This record gives sequence, C-alpha cells and structure tokens, in this order.
Amino acid sequence: MIYLSPFLCTTLNSFTLTTTESIIIAIVEGITEFIPISSTGHMIIAEKLLQIPDDEFTKVFTVAIQLGAILAVVVLYAKKFFNFSQWQFYAKLAVAVLPALLIGFLFSKKIDALLDSSLTVAITMLAGGIVLLFIDKVFTKPRIHNEQKVSFVKAFIIGIWQCLAMIPGVSRSAASIIGGMQQKLTRSAAAEFSFFLAVPTMLAATVYKLYKYTKENGSFTSEQIKLLSIGNAVAFIVALLAIKFFITFLKKHGFRVWGVYRVIVGIALLVLIYSGWLRS
Repeated sequence: MIYLSPFLCTTLNSFTLTTTESIIIAIVEGITEFIPISSTGHMIIAEKLLQIPDDEFTKVFTVAIQLGAILAVVVLYAKKFFNFSQWQFYAKLAVAVLPALLIGFLFSKKIDALLDSSLTVAITMLAGGIVLLFIDKVFTKPRIHNEQKVSFVKAFIIGIWQCLAMIPGVSRSAASIIGGMQQKLTRSAAAEFSFFLAVPTMLAATVYKLYKYTKENGSFTSEQIKLLSIGNAVAFIVALLAIKFFITFLKKHGFRVWGVYRVIVGIALLVLIYSGWLRS
C-alpha cells in the first residue's frame, strides 16, 4: 500500500471523504470522462492512492459527480439539446441508451464488485491502450459527418459498444466513439455522438445509484450534500474545458497518443500492484 503525505491522506473523522479529496476526485472525473482513458479507472486509482476507505458514500460520490460532467455537455451543445422540434435526436439517444440500461440493471452487483479491483483497471488500461494505438488505421472510410445521418439501428449498435465501459478501465467515450467509427461516423461525429449519449446514460446511472443509496442508508447528511455539490461544480467546470480540448485534439491527432498514455499507465499500475505498493 502506498503511504502519502498527511495532506493527501484521509482524515480520521466521521466522514470518510474530505473536501480536498472530493475536489481531487472531481477534477479527475472532469478531465477523464470524455477523453478515452477511463474516468472510472482513474477515479478508482486516485481513491486508492489517497487511501480513501471504500465505503458506500464514496462509491455514490464517484457516480453522482458525473451529473456535473454531463451538464457541461448540455451547456456546450445547448442548441442541440433544446431544439425540441428535432424529436429524432432524443429518440436516437433513447434507443442508444437501452443496452446500457438493460445490462446495468441485470448485472449491477457484479459491476459494483469490479469497482474495487485495481488489477482489472490495470489490465483493461493496457489492453485498451493497445487497441487505441491502431484504431485510426482500422476505420479509414467514414461516410457520416453528423448526428442527423445516424440511423436508429446505428444508434443502437453504438449503444451496445458503450456497454463495454461497464468494465472498470474501459473508457465509455472510447467504446462509444469506436462504436461510432465502426458504424462509419467520422472521428469528430463519433465523439460528439458519444458526448450526447453520455447524458442519458450517466443520468440514469446517477439517479439509480442515488435512489439505491438513500433506500438502504437514508437521506444524505448536510456534509455529504456539501461534498456532492462541490464535486459536481468542479467536475462541470473541468469537463467544459476537457470537451473543447478533446474535440480539437482528436480532429488533428487521432487516438494514438491516448493509446500510448494508457499503455504506460497500465504497465505502471501492474508494477505497483505486483511490487506491493498498490492493493489489487
């Protein structure tokens, strides 16, 4: 196990998550949610490095702060989300989110169990990185340049691809973007559809997680509400910047750099785990 400075370690009080830790985790979420490097994987590792106890509130917090991140998508693409005359847009998202809703409902306990595993994150980081190193050369003849030309069948298939991200360390954005490219979308069109799809997917996951927590543990305390509010605000601001950066970067450079990053992180995590510095 890694021992860090007192500034980063969890304070021993009635709350297992401190304000500083909630801000750090929210920054990680905001940066990584829409970049193909796995937000869940990075938050799991951040929690272990910070030595945050793996309690129920922390698990809820890491899911609930996704609301801040998806709000960034709604704000940046407000014209798309609030153009109610384009009903097909909402219908496509509804169709695309169905696979995640079904699989998430049927296998929620098994998915939650995987969230404790650093080894799972390390392996999927490495495997996903290898995929991203070569993915730009696989899909070279895109025909669809915007969401309007995405059919309902294609939307559903992209939704199936997104379900791979239920395994910690598999990036939701990477899975859905690759799914989009496999369905002949350009990189930028696939990325934007992935952002749109994140809204109903993450909203459903957050609402379900909050409902499940309050049903089993009662209402949130004032301190927990404060932490959730801070986390969502930070995730929102950081995600705004990350989305703008990622779209521009993806158009120019593709996925290779993210593949290299994932491979390096995956190898580093495996070394830390098998040397005993990070619990698996």
